[in-house]
Amino acid sequence: MPELQGQCMCGAVTVTATPAKESLGACHCDQCRRWTSSMLITFPAQEGYAALGPVKTFTSSDWAERAFCADCGSALWYRITLPGEMHGHTQMAAGLFDDTDNPLQLELYIDKKPDGYAFAGERRQMTKAEVEAMYALPEEGDSQ
Repeated sequence: MPELQGQCMCGAVTVTATPAKESLGACHCDQCRRWTSSMLITFPAQEGYAALGPVKTFTSSDWAERAFCADCGSALWYRITLPGEMHGHTQMAAGLFDDTDNPLQLELYIDKKPDGYAFAGERRQMTKAEVEAMYALPEEGDSQ
């Protein structure tokens, strides 16, 4: 897959990343909806991605952190911080890039999605319980 070049809204942060899969995912968890005011659309990034500029991170749960531009606030990525197999797994915000050329193939926390919007077409949809089992997340968590 080709390496992608992207940037935040103000251009202060530039990002270089290679998708690990040829697909996009949308997350409807409470935190992603609060962070973006809708859902977060991402792709899994291969190791070795790079970001230059005023990047800030926020520990958003016991198992993850989120990165954003310190100047304009654009979402950059979501990363698993739990020890184990998923540690360091990074979902890069697709909106940083002009076009990933990849289809939307997954929706996470579908049971948390508000009724006011929906994507056309079919794709895999996972509930909160399925996501937490896949990532071996603590059951008491309500979001990423």
